[in-house]
Amino acid sequence: MLSWYLAGALLALLALRSLWLRLLLSRAKHPSLGGHARIARLVARLVRCYEYDETRFFNADDAPADVAAARRAGFAQLAQLYAQRFPKGTALTREVAHTVSDLQFTLRYRVPFQFGRVVRQYLPGGTFLESSSGVTVADVDGNRLYDVSGSYGVNLFGYDFYERGAEKVRALGPVLGAYHPLVADNVRRLREISGLDEVSFHMSGTEAVMQAVRLARYHTRRRYLVRFCGAYHGWWGDVQPGVGNPLPPDATYTLKDLDAASLRVLRTRRDIACVLVNPVQAMHPNASAPADSGLIDSGRNARFDRAAYAGWLEELRAVCSERRIVLIFDEVFVGFRLARGGAQEYFGVRADLVTYGKSLGGGLPVGVVCGRRDLMKRYDEQHPVDVCLARGTFNAHPYVMGAMHEFLTALESEPIRTLYRDLDAVWERRAADVNARLQAAELPVQVANLSSIWTFNYLGASRYNWMFQYYLRAQGLSLSWIGTARLIFSLNYSDADFAAVADRVVAAAEAMRRDGWWWQNPALTNKAIRRRILRELLQAWWTTSSIGSTSSPRSKASGARQ
Repeated sequence: MLSWYLAGALLALLALRSLWLRLLLSRAKHPSLGGHARIARLVARLVRCYEYDETRFFNADDAPADVAAARRAGFAQLAQLYAQRFPKGTALTREVAHTVSDLQFTLRYRVPFQFGRVVRQYLPGGTFLESSSGVTVADVDGNRLYDVSGSYGVNLFGYDFYERGAEKVRALGPVLGAYHPLVADNVRRLREISGLDEVSFHMSGTEAVMQAVRLARYHTRRRYLVRFCGAYHGWWGDVQPGVGNPLPPDATYTLKDLDAASLRVLRTRRDIACVLVNPVQAMHPNASAPADSGLIDSGRNARFDRAAYAGWLEELRAVCSERRIVLIFDEVFVGFRLARGGAQEYFGVRADLVTYGKSLGGGLPVGVVCGRRDLMKRYDEQHPVDVCLARGTFNAHPYVMGAMHEFLTALESEPIRTLYRDLDAVWERRAADVNARLQAAELPVQVANLSSIWTFNYLGASRYNWMFQYYLRAQGLSLSWIGTARLIFSLNYSDADFAAVADRVVAAAEAMRRDGWWWQNPALTNKAIRRRILRELLQAWWTTSSIGSTSSPRSKASGARQ
C-alpha cells in the first residue's frame, strides 16, 4: 500500500513540476500576437479584405472637405510626376507582375491593404534598375537615385568592387563539387573575423540558420529552439511560427526579448537546444520587422540602447553557458555592418555559432555558418551512421567565392578600416542632424537608428504615414519595398552624399504636410484609429460571412478543382 502512496506522490510532483514549467513558459511569452503564434494564425484567417473607394481613400480619418481636397490634388500631382518620370519602369512592372509571384506579393504589401487598390492604380512605381555607381542607382528611365535600400543588407561598401571577384574565378567557371583555391583564404579570414574554429558554406541565410539549428539539436540531443518575439530568421517554418507559415512548428518557443522571465525558462528547462538572436532586434525588441504595410497609425516606436542590449546579451550568454544551450547569432542581415567583427565585436559577447550572408556574396546566393569545432562536426566518431546531413549542390560556387574574397579583402584594407573608425559617432551625428532639421521645421517625423540602419517614427496620430515613401521616391531616393520602415545606408556615404539625402528627406516631409496628409485632429489618437479599423474589420467579416463561404477565394479555388 505504501508503494502506491509513493507512486501517487511521485506522479503528483511530476504533474506539479510540469505545470510550473508551463506557467514559467507562459509568463515568458510576449502578450502580443507576436508571442502567441497559434492565436496570430487564427486572427489572420479571420481578417477579411476590404478596400476604400476613391472618396474614402482621402478622408479615412474623417478629415474636413478642404483637407481631403488638398490630399486629392497632391495625390494627383504625385501620380502625374510618377507617370512622367517612371514610364518604362511602370510598363515593365505591369508586364511581368502577373507572372512573377514575388512581385505580386511586394506590390500588394507596400501599404495598408485598405488603400492598396488606389495606390496600385495610380502610383505603381518601377521595379527595374539598370546600373549602380557609388551610392546611387539608375532605373530604366534614366533617373539617378540615392540608394537607401541597401539591397536589404548587401550593400555595405558600395556595389562596384564585387565584380572583380568574377575575374578571379573565370578560368574555372561554374564547376561545382570541387573547391576553387580562394576557398582556403576565405575560410582563414572568416575564422579570424568570427573568432570561431570552422566554417560551412550554404546557399542562403535561411539555409545557414537551418543548419546552425540542426547542428545544435544534433550535438545537444535536445529538441527545442528559442527565438525572441518579433525576430526574423528567414522563412524556414521552425523559425517563423506565426503568420506566413502554413503549419505551426511543434519544437519552437517564442519568448520575450530583454526579459528576466525568458532567462528563467532557459534556466529551468532541459529540452532547449539553442537560442537564436538577431541583433537588429535591439532596435525594436519584441516587435516584428517594421513595414509600411502595417502603418495603420503612428504606433511605430523604434529606439536603440546599446548598453541595455549588450547587458541583455551578456546575461543570455551566461545562462546558455550554464545550461549548455547553444547560443546562435544570426548576423545574416547585420553582419559586418556594426563592426568589422560583426555583432559579437560590437556588443562584446561571443556566440557558439554565427550565421552570415548577404554582404559576403554581394547579392550572389550565399550563407555561412561559423562555429566551435565540437558543434560543427556532422558525424559521431563512435557511431558511424549517426550523422547530421547537410548538402548543397551549389555551396562554395566559384563565383560566390570570388565575390566573397573581394569583400573579405576589402574588409581588411585601410580605406575600409577608416570607415569603421568612429562609425557610431558618424551615424549618430547624421541622425541627429536630420532630426534637428525636421524638428526645426515642426514636421511630425523623426528617425531612429542602429548605426547605418534607420527607420522613421511618426509623432502625430495619422492614417497616412505610409504615403511618405512615395514623396521620398519622388525626391530621388531608392527605397526597399517596405518603404520608410528601414533605410539602409552603405558605409561609403560621404558627408556630401548624406547631405543630399537629408535635403530630400526634409523636402519630402514638407510636401507631405503641404498636401494635408499630416492634418491633425485632437480627437484623432492612435487608440481611436485602431478602434475605427477594428470596427471596419468586424463589419467586413460580418458582411462576407453572411454572404456565405463561397465568397472566399479558397472556397472558389476548391470549387474549381472539383
